[in-house]
Amino acid sequence: MYTIREQLSKFFLNLRKPRISLTSVNVSNAYTLNDAFSGAMVLLDKADGGTITLPTTPDAGTFYDFVVSVSCTSNSYKVITGSAPELIVGSMVNCDTDTSNAVAIWPALVGSSFISVNLNGSTKGGIKGDSFRLTCLNATTWLVTGLTNGTGVVATPFATS
Repeated sequence: MYTIREQLSKFFLNLRKPRISLTSVNVSNAYTLNDAFSGAMVLLDKADGGTITLPTTPDAGTFYDFVVSVSCTSNSYKVITGSAPELIVGSMVNCDTDTSNAVAIWPALVGSSFISVNLNGSTKGGIKGDSFRLTCLNATTWLVTGLTNGTGVVATPFATS
């Protein structure tokens, strides 16, 4: 017989975040998230990239963790907001791995009109081990934080389309 403390401990140890794998959800390289999967780890696991659309008008606090588990070798991994007025703010840190491991911080400032994160497998990140989180702050704003690695002449992963 287990005590209540032991039962609760076993219960909480078995909780895992939902996991969404691009290779298993869609063969067309496009996927739209929904609020029900808030907190999910989204595996960017297709070497030929893919586009993920965030849900439109999610509740504040909805978040997704994106993890590159397969380096992008063609096209890009693209995560885009679900509707026109939604913008991305925050910043991502990039390490330039083919030089002196120089660090660049890419800001997405208020007023910059960024609506997507694009990782191309080289200059903008998208290398196995890269990760970032997008959290809904309100009806028009997603907060981004993340760490990426880049090669070549590194560049911002943020885009207006």
